[in-house]
Amino acid sequence: MKGFASTTAAQNLVRKLYEAGIRDNRVLEAVALTPRQLFLDGALAHKAYENTALPIGQGQTISQPYIVARMTELVIQTNPQKVLEIGTGSGYQAAILARLVPQLCTVERIKSLQIQARQRLKRLDLHNVAFKYGDGWQGWGSKAPYDAIIVTAAAATLPPVLIQQLAVGGRLVIPVGETQQSLLLIIRTEQGVHQELVEEVRFVPLVNGELA
Repeated sequence: MKGFASTTAAQNLVRKLYEAGIRDNRVLEAVALTPRQLFLDGALAHKAYENTALPIGQGQTISQPYIVARMTELVIQTNPQKVLEIGTGSGYQAAILARLVPQLCTVERIKSLQIQARQRLKRLDLHNVAFKYGDGWQGWGSKAPYDAIIVTAAAATLPPVLIQQLAVGGRLVIPVGETQQSLLLIIRTEQGVHQELVEEVRFVPLVNGELA
């Protein structure tokens, strides 16, 4: 962990993530290098390095850094070359992933959030990200297959189209459920899918078919 973070606040966050069980040094370094305050309204910037979810407007949130790091660990475990993110939101998760994978595609249904996220990643000189304004339930078929897909909002049920857009051996990391939500790891195999329960989580819902 030594030497990753450029500020005391970032160092403290990285230490908390390590103590919470995040062990992939690539993920810890990406968190340390990504200024979370850039993805928040100025009034909330002082909370940027707290390990908590925060509002970003439009009824959406920037996820808790632990959950971002945990999901990122699951996504990059097999060194994917092309990753699809459903729910760009503030762009924070995309910024972490863009430091770790060669090609990232990200879909957002709220136009204003997508525009802001694109600007933020440009400021960070992260140019390996393709953005789409659209319905996350439909994925991004024209760029499939993907080595991994990460979903940053909770689907009521598992979206079959996302599994179809995975390459064989690919991973889908997704929160599923309504009142109770579970973070699932889905691995597509030649025989079908293998599913693992990671942990219980709390996300905003993945809206189906509605653009804003």
